[in-house]
This record gives sequence, structure tokens and C-alpha cells, in this order.
Amino acid sequence: MNDWVLPQIDLDRCDRCGLCVHHCPTQAVEMGGRGPFIARSLDCTYCTDCEAMCPQVAIICPFEIVWVEREVSR
Repeated sequence: MNDWVLPQIDLDRCDRCGLCVHHCPTQAVEMGGRGPFIARSLDCTYCTDCEAMCPQVAIICPFEIVWVEREVSR
């Protein structure tokens, strides 16, 4: 898990609206004095809701989730 890449928040672009905090399904994002941050990295499920909800495009998820269909052996 230490190799996981978390969503990146650009605090210079962020207007502190709190939508990322409100829409995080696992409450991994919190609002701090300088703005939002990933407070509980182990709770982040990489759902990308924070990135999708950010009106300032201040959150970038630098990863791609790829679903691979596995063959079931019989």
C-alpha cells in the first residue's frame, strides 16, 4: 500500500468550497486551515469523486483504474 498514489490537491487553485470533503464516501478528505487534504490515506478508495466534484479542477487523481476481465478456469 505504500506505493499507492493519492489524489493530489493544488491549494493554489482551490477555493475551499468543501465539495471534495462533502462528497468523499469514506471521509478520507478533511478541510484544514490551508484547505482540503487527504487525512486518512488508508481510507481512500480511489473512487475519484473528489476530482469529479471539484469546480476549480484543483484535484487530480494521477492514476488510472483499469478493470481486467479474468478467465475462470473450470
